[in-house]
Amino acid sequence: RSPAGMLLVAAGLLLAVAAGGRGSPAGEQESPPGSRFVCTSLPLDAAGTGCPLPPVPMQGGALPPEEELKATVLQLRETVLQQKETIGSQREAIRELTGKLSRCEGADGKSATGAWKNEVGKGKDTMGDLPRDPAQVIDQLSRTMQTLKDRLESLEHQLRANVSYAALPSDLREMLQRRLGDLERQLLSKVAELEDEKSLLHNETSAHRQKTETALNALLERVSELEKGNSAFKSPDEFKVSLPLRTNYLYGKIKKTLPELYAFTVCLWLRSSASPGIGTPFSYAVPGQANEIVLIEWGNNPIELLINDKVAQLPLFISDGKWHHICITWTTRDGMWEAFQDGEKLGTGENLAPWHPIKPGGVLILGQEQDTVGGRFDATQAFVGEMSQFNIWDRVLKAEDIMNIANCSINMPGNIIPWVDNNVDVFGGATKWPVETCEERLLDL
Repeated sequence: RSPAGMLLVAAGLLLAVAAGGRGSPAGEQESPPGSRFVCTSLPLDAAGTGCPLPPVPMQGGALPPEEELKATVLQLRETVLQQKETIGSQREAIRELTGKLSRCEGADGKSATGAWKNEVGKGKDTMGDLPRDPAQVIDQLSRTMQTLKDRLESLEHQLRANVSYAALPSDLREMLQRRLGDLERQLLSKVAELEDEKSLLHNETSAHRQKTETALNALLERVSELEKGNSAFKSPDEFKVSLPLRTNYLYGKIKKTLPELYAFTVCLWLRSSASPGIGTPFSYAVPGQANEIVLIEWGNNPIELLINDKVAQLPLFISDGKWHHICITWTTRDGMWEAFQDGEKLGTGENLAPWHPIKPGGVLILGQEQDTVGGRFDATQAFVGEMSQFNIWDRVLKAEDIMNIANCSINMPGNIIPWVDNNVDVFGGATKWPVETCEERLLDL
């Protein structure tokens, strides 16, 4: 038989089997279960007798069966090519996402490319809408890549079920290999680009963090300086205590106490703005005697020095609102005392608590008179103004030394109570401020 005849017979056999599988036409008796069809070859001249062949449907006209079979084969090949193109596009998307993922996971240390710098300068996001957090970027890309890989594997399984790769034409295989090679080269280029971008981002982040830490450290130092307030002076004795109001709660306190004394010298700078009377510049109280040592000007009375509650009036005049340097000496021998103002001796006397030693362990208060040890202040006896350089010695200073201290020729801190910042506490709104220089106080006289 001729090839055309064989093809015709085969087509007829296929169509007959298909028709039998779909069931009998309407009005015909169905074949009993278990029955089989038996087909035999017929000569060409007997095609019109015996078992008739079902008609073959024609598209767009009466095509021969062999042409329709060829069309069917071509259609299957077109389907295979479309599936291969779909696989190629899916692989390209997978490689692009894999490149971005690898660039996020790449090691640091490489310099940034100019393309990245241009992208950053323009404010573009090379990662599209991905999250800015690298961990989220990697996680999202990993999930996307896994999904695409699963889809690719499913398509490849379907393709293998339909047609084997070896059955593809040789030109198609070469084209696919070329495209795979191009995609691999693009993948390597994208990986290198992402590594450069990550390195640049890391460097910029480190520089920004260092700059921020420097600014924060400078701010912390400034805050620390402000918190110290007026407690930090160029020199520990260059400060003054300010008592601006006449109350019973503004005062300063000397941390150190006095030992037992048989003589002393007290010197200080004063500027009083109160009237009448300057109040109490300082007082020293011990248990059993609140007026062990007191310097006070109360109302219109003259300035008085109290030792063991005994009183001596001093010829001092300092209630003019200007700076004045005051020194008072005393010795238990015959109760001798001396009063100096601005370096000059203005008065002297005796029998002020003679042979009475100054008791130790008391409380020394600036600006208030004590009715009990360290308390019970009276606002009418409070000092209003400023004071500085409060020093106490355990001896009577020479008039020459007192003059040199008053005219700023020498600086002699007290050997019992020196004027230093960490030895003076203030309370109730009293404050410590930088003091004018000694020469500036002299100009105020």
